[in-house]
Amino acid sequence: MRNFKTRFPQLIGVMFLLWIPASGYPANPPLSPVTTRERTVLPVVMPPGTPPNSPSNVSQYITSGYGTYSLGPGVDEGPKFLRASGGARPTHQARLLSFFSISDIHITDKESPAQVPYLGWSAGFTNAGLGGLNPASYSPAILDSTHHLDAAVRTINALHRSVPFHFGICLGDTCNSSQYNELRWFIDVMDGQQITPSSGIHAGADIIDYQKPYQAAGLDRSIPWYEAIGNHDQFWMGVGYPTDKVRRAYVGDTVLNISTGGPLIPPGSEGSGVYVGVVDGSTPYGTVVQWGPTNLFKTPPKVAADPTRRTITADVSSPTAYVEAFFNTTTLPKGHGFTRTNTGSLAACYAFEPLANMPIKVIVLDDTCKSNAPAHIPTFYGAGWVDAARYAWLTNELQKGQDADQLMIVATHVPMNPQADLYDTNRASALQFYFANDAQAGPGFHSETNMIATFHQYPNLMLLMSGHRHKNVVTPHPSPDPAHPERGFWQVETPSLRDFPRQFRTWEILRNSDNAISIVTTDVDPMVEVDSPAWKSLGYAVGAARIFGEIGLDDAASHAYNAELVKELTPRMQARVARLAGP
Repeated sequence: MRNFKTRFPQLIGVMFLLWIPASGYPANPPLSPVTTRERTVLPVVMPPGTPPNSPSNVSQYITSGYGTYSLGPGVDEGPKFLRASGGARPTHQARLLSFFSISDIHITDKESPAQVPYLGWSAGFTNAGLGGLNPASYSPAILDSTHHLDAAVRTINALHRSVPFHFGICLGDTCNSSQYNELRWFIDVMDGQQITPSSGIHAGADIIDYQKPYQAAGLDRSIPWYEAIGNHDQFWMGVGYPTDKVRRAYVGDTVLNISTGGPLIPPGSEGSGVYVGVVDGSTPYGTVVQWGPTNLFKTPPKVAADPTRRTITADVSSPTAYVEAFFNTTTLPKGHGFTRTNTGSLAACYAFEPLANMPIKVIVLDDTCKSNAPAHIPTFYGAGWVDAARYAWLTNELQKGQDADQLMIVATHVPMNPQADLYDTNRASALQFYFANDAQAGPGFHSETNMIATFHQYPNLMLLMSGHRHKNVVTPHPSPDPAHPERGFWQVETPSLRDFPRQFRTWEILRNSDNAISIVTTDVDPMVEVDSPAWKSLGYAVGAARIFGEIGLDDAASHAYNAELVKELTPRMQARVARLAGP
């Protein structure tokens, strides 16, 4: 821990001096990057009496101390068991699978007239707002969303050179507000294309670092990557039905006018009284302009129209336009898991086997809203859903995997019945699914508790992985039958690449000497070059977490969570995995 007045550039320069030259990203870093098992990023405790800093005072995020951080030791929670009695420390015999996950990247078109940055920009100190909407609508980290993804990709490539990944997966909320250009930026960063991270008139593109076009590294072509879908990939700001008014605003030249109550309180986008603002890309700290009560404007504020801002969502009941975009890439596999054969609410559901010689199956379940009924509350669109068609498809895939003696992973965007926080083992007070219980859900829809009970019926299920909450949380789901501990499984949430701690996860599936399975999961901070937009963005993310009150002013924790999660198997599967070899 250090005093907040310590010189920030010197500290972080030391952090990355090990592998980064004075300027430019190296094509081949000389040393492998470290993970949070070796080194962590720690927010600096704010001394009592530190003056408050408003969210809009971005130039002072670092000098005020709110955005400063130090380097701390690595973290490792060690082995975790689903049995209450625990178990002996595992002895590893073989690595069966290695992969990475990223989630909630929220690639943001900050100059779009249909985002709502005014909410966070104008918020008071430590005021996260209703449902945490203020930091969700604005953080200075949105200036650099493509840059931070590119830094994560470069880090993944460097890790891959040490221990190869068999695949990677993005767990949804790739976009911030379901815009085509946001999705295209994501795919182009993954593909290693030239990135122009601005829209409209591309203000500041010749002089402002976060606006300048740049060459993305692209994911190593030997790593196949897969995609899941999130609520922000389909809905306006992740919580709003894309009405005709919203669709016109996306591609139009007039800043969106919404209800003074904001997007979460009906009539939301269909109301009026306040303009939502845009980021002025010609300013070094991304000043939000053209926002405020409509009576302050003689004429509606204007921007340059841009057709690439159009919504991806043609029909909310079936995300076929989102799926189709993943067939227009240069990386593999074609479609990135999606198929053109599934339709309706199943359009973004698929399963794959990462290795031909390894009995492991990944089931990607779209558990987001697929209702096309407008005028509902935001939790209707932003929450989790599993309808009859998706439930039937899921249970069929689980049963096929069980019958084929395959170990299974289910990947979703929205978690199911997770614990409240990193170390708070109580279940989250707000359920993640729209329907709180089976009785409320009605015929054809399934609650979180019913989904967990369903998963317990398939003892080969090892892991449920998700994103959505922007949290580093590991939730045990032990077997309801102590005589059959193999019916238990783990749920692990990958944090957001947008918000602190801004990490992705790596995973190793290991066979142990007793033929149980260990799931070793590790958080990774993307490597960033000093003074780059991604480097500045990390300080912004730490500062935003403090300034919006998402972490306490005395919180100096890394919020990383690394663990070895032990999964017991049936005697039948123990016999099968005993024959599996690996590096």
